[in-house]
Amino acid sequence: QVQLQESGPGLVKPSQTLSLTCTVSGGSITTSYYYWTWIRQPPGKGLEWIGYIAYSGSTYYSPSLKSQTSISWDTSKNQFTLQLSSVTPEDTAVYYCARYDDVEDLYDYWGQGTQVTVSS
Repeated sequence: QVQLQESGPGLVKPSQTLSLTCTVSGGSITTSYYYWTWIRQPPGKGLEWIGYIAYSGSTYYSPSLKSQTSISWDTSKNQFTLQLSSVTPEDTAVYYCARYDDVEDLYDYWGQGTQVTVSS
């Protein structure tokens, strides 16, 4: 059974960098054909796709967030990390990590989500 768990600070000050880590258990993040994804949900709004790091290590980001987003991984720890720079209160959201299965074309495993608030 694959499990994903987000971790990181719940409060970030404006203009700082938000950093979250997703720890994956039950499967390797280098296994084909999975895409390790970050998604967020601002209060009162729908889900917003942020970006992914693929099983190959390649990355792709939402065009609207590309300038402030970086996703990386540590394969020795089976973790992948989101960094969102220059945050504003509009970046306040519940942040989820999820696995996208390219063969089945679906998000099959999700973390429980972690609340991040951007406030001074």
